[in-house]
Amino acid sequence: CFPNCLDPSILGDIMAGGASKVKEAGAVLVGGHSVQDDDPKYGLCVSGFVETDKILRNYGAKPGDVLILTKQIGSGIINTAIKAEMCSEEAEQEACDVMKSLNKKAKEAMEGLCVHACTDITGFGLLGHGIEMAQASQVFVDLYVKKVPVITDALSYAEMGLVPAGSYNNREYTGHLVDRAQVADVYYDLLYDPQSSGGLLFSIPQEQADLAMQRLKEAELDTKTAIIGEVRELGAGEEKRIALID
Repeated sequence: CFPNCLDPSILGDIMAGGASKVKEAGAVLVGGHSVQDDDPKYGLCVSGFVETDKILRNYGAKPGDVLILTKQIGSGIINTAIKAEMCSEEAEQEACDVMKSLNKKAKEAMEGLCVHACTDITGFGLLGHGIEMAQASQVFVDLYVKKVPVITDALSYAEMGLVPAGSYNNREYTGHLVDRAQVADVYYDLLYDPQSSGGLLFSIPQEQADLAMQRLKEAELDTKTAIIGEVRELGAGEEKRIALID
């Protein structure tokens, strides 16, 4: 969708950028359509075939695993700050770099390791998708809040109230499953921040953690990676699925 009040060269740049990412992903662009609209919008629909022996599922995390996140979070907050014209150039650039980075390199770096579970962090935020993994795996997660990589200034903007509506919706949906006694509200907002083009969350055995981090470093990702949590057994009758550790 594209408004006729904008220079067509902008549309050309959008299309060129999209085509570049399609090529980087190893796919081909086979068609599309354009619609005049007041707000520019661009998106892709992907179809293909999956090699069944290479599927990474969002369940199967085991007690003793560590959780590795491959991108910093905060893009929803940064985008809200941009719309409010309150975002620093540094934060805007970092958010753009994160969002335009594919997960392909991170996924390839983990090949050959024992990945028990994997999910991408998108609209439900880190907590929402982490809860989804914990529930499906019937485990409990300790999430170390200060180890989670964050886009520059995202925490400050969250303190100012520049939080997207999706964050509050996410909290309402799964907040009852989080033990957040140790952390301030601002971190809660950040961890529930809906991500655009978020990273991957891997659950792997503790003994492979160092090798995994070394491989991710050698992959020269354009994003920050970190070990952010641990998986443990779910206690009998325990209703919570994630504890936030300061």
